[in-house]
Amino acid sequence: MKNMNIQYNYPGNFKRIVFLVLLVTYLFSGQGYAQVNLSTDYFRIHINEKGFITSMKNIRKTPVREFSPTDKPSPLLCLYNGNEKKYYEPQKATYSKGTGILSLNYANGSVARVKIETNTKYFKLTLKSLTNRQGIEDVQWGFYYTNITNLLGEIIGVARDTSEAVNYAIGMLALNDNTLGGTSETIADAAPFQYIIHSPDSQRYPLPENLHEGQVFTLGGDGVSDVAFYAHKEPYYRIMYGNAAQVDKKGRISIAYHSRDRSIKREVYFSLIPNMAANTPNHIEVQPLPGVDYIGSSIALWGSPDSIALMHVIRNIVRSEGLPYPTIGGKWVKDPAAFVPDAITSGGLYDSIIPYTTRLGFKTISLYDQGFLRPDRGNEGYLDGKNFEKKPLNLTAGNKSHKEFSEMAAKQGITIGRTPITNSLAPGTMDASPYPSDSLCYQQKRVLVKSLGPTDTIILVDDPNHLEEIASWEGHCADLNMIKIGKELIHYLGVSEKAPYRLLNVKRGYWKTTPAAHNAGDAIYKLQVTINYGYDGLIPNMQLQDKIAEYYADVCHINGLGYYDFDGQEFLFNNGHGYYSTKRFFHHMFQRAAKLGVPYIRFTGATLSEGSWHYQSIWNVGGGKNLYDVDTREWGSTTSQGKDLRDVTYANFFPVGMGGNFPIKASSTVEQYEHIQSVSVGVGTTYSLQLNQKDVESCPQKDAIFEVIRTWENARAANAFSRSLKKELADPAKSWRLQQVDNNNWKLYPMLNGEKGAAIVLTRDITGGY
Repeated sequence: MKNMNIQYNYPGNFKRIVFLVLLVTYLFSGQGYAQVNLSTDYFRIHINEKGFITSMKNIRKTPVREFSPTDKPSPLLCLYNGNEKKYYEPQKATYSKGTGILSLNYANGSVARVKIETNTKYFKLTLKSLTNRQGIEDVQWGFYYTNITNLLGEIIGVARDTSEAVNYAIGMLALNDNTLGGTSETIADAAPFQYIIHSPDSQRYPLPENLHEGQVFTLGGDGVSDVAFYAHKEPYYRIMYGNAAQVDKKGRISIAYHSRDRSIKREVYFSLIPNMAANTPNHIEVQPLPGVDYIGSSIALWGSPDSIALMHVIRNIVRSEGLPYPTIGGKWVKDPAAFVPDAITSGGLYDSIIPYTTRLGFKTISLYDQGFLRPDRGNEGYLDGKNFEKKPLNLTAGNKSHKEFSEMAAKQGITIGRTPITNSLAPGTMDASPYPSDSLCYQQKRVLVKSLGPTDTIILVDDPNHLEEIASWEGHCADLNMIKIGKELIHYLGVSEKAPYRLLNVKRGYWKTTPAAHNAGDAIYKLQVTINYGYDGLIPNMQLQDKIAEYYADVCHINGLGYYDFDGQEFLFNNGHGYYSTKRFFHHMFQRAAKLGVPYIRFTGATLSEGSWHYQSIWNVGGGKNLYDVDTREWGSTTSQGKDLRDVTYANFFPVGMGGNFPIKASSTVEQYEHIQSVSVGVGTTYSLQLNQKDVESCPQKDAIFEVIRTWENARAANAFSRSLKKELADPAKSWRLQQVDNNNWKLYPMLNGEKGAAIVLTRDITGGY
């Protein structure tokens, strides 16, 4: 400042003001701004001099509403030391308007450079660099705290107020595969599956005195039966399928994403359901993945009216940033006008399933009664032989291969599909046995202390730690507890407590592998596995899992499939990479499919996560009265599964599932399916309609039921239902009847005591809803 020789002849106060203005200009012309305001079309944020968001406003409504709690400013980016289990929040921020770079300083000496790009509907935040990163295993965007208390979207990270008075949502989306919904401290990058307490409306659903917001409860049942998990019908018991959104003790919702350095060696103690005795965690040495780092981590931060958030904001982000954008009938699969049920086979006779599906207006047939499809790279994707000589699909006029049947369905614009067990490598398949792959995922690696002959059962190991753990976290199935030495699988149960440490209850040549001699010093791998009940298998390492994903694309290309129901989808978490593993799996499958010219693979699965949200079309898990009971008109009459999954999917802008349900039988009536369809349109659901040829043909009202379903589906695809009308349709207490006038018009009648009320005229939305 010594060279600034400036003189003024103005009054004293004015001199001081001018001097301060010049001083501020001088200081910030080279160093940037300490605080910054940023705006999109709907959303304004303020970042203070410490790098915290202290204001989040809806700028489309007067008076402007503030969503940032005064007592909880939001750190833009936190650093996480995994060894110390410690977060570092920013202490100082400097923003360069010219470059769009926000520099954040931390107490450990690190400096993060974050690129901020303002788009019309969202902010794009990207971590460009981080200095002094030693010990920093992970970075976390947020928590971004809000005062919203209505709906939390824990999968994709969104806080929603759906009330007419507020009608606003604030959310995030990951813009690259290694940025995940949730927190840095999430074990194995897959959040615990559990209940929390949260009332979506404290006036309608006040909490009992013995409960408080954010309180955690375990699932129901014994930890084995997945149906029994869903054990609380009360609206304030909220089952959680992620932790990208959480609530505090006041019920206020916060959101977070994170990104990990996957190149480093680490061990996790993981279970997806850690609070249940049947599913206690296992120790897993997580496979390092060189080059997969948090530098480049990127998110979209957005705020908008909730009523337009999905189609006008989230869709815009997805398209603008090149995120997965699967479509059906030319529409994005998240578009409510694209929601459509699927047909699911029962009974094993397929003469009429294609005509049924055509009449219903559905697009997909799930060949569920064909059983599990186990990934076997040994068949190179040919399910029925290289010449399609196997004919597993039963028709009276002659059995068909998958390829032949898919060609029959394709003539009607219909795809067919199967139910795989995801990445579970079953016994007898190429990568499992009798010649197990060298690219299997393992929990622990040890060293053989003493050489073995082919018949020896005394196996000495260098380190007994964690070898007493049984199989996988999921069910701890004793018959899956095995090690691999060379090309031999060996079953065992337990390890001695004192040196020399040896494995107990050893069975050589497991799963029909060949017992062999092994040398002292050979590696012993305690393998990561799945669960029993037909899912039995080994987990691949990441590189082999990539190949399994590509295999599924090959199966579609070769056999004409276009649909999967990925049972055991949670097995993708078992390698310790959680949602990243899931994203990578589906990324590889879709990438390979695109290369082969497979236009679209519609899929559902056993779970839904941030890793699959973009790729997954539907979530018709489970079924029957557990999901929706058409007779009692409730979301789950036998368990709370229907209520729980409805609340999860709706809050996360995903189609609600009614499961495999509503079989057409001799006693089925038109009124039942008018109700099913009205609720489906109102809530925004899909379902898998169970069709058994013998049962369908026994129904006197079969043709009328087909017409009812097709009428509703035609109107849904035309986006003919307004937002306010959908709210009425969602009420299960109400009854409706829909009639189609022509291709573009319908009449909807409220029904009271079997009588029609005044017609509501519906018309095709020519804008397409965009």
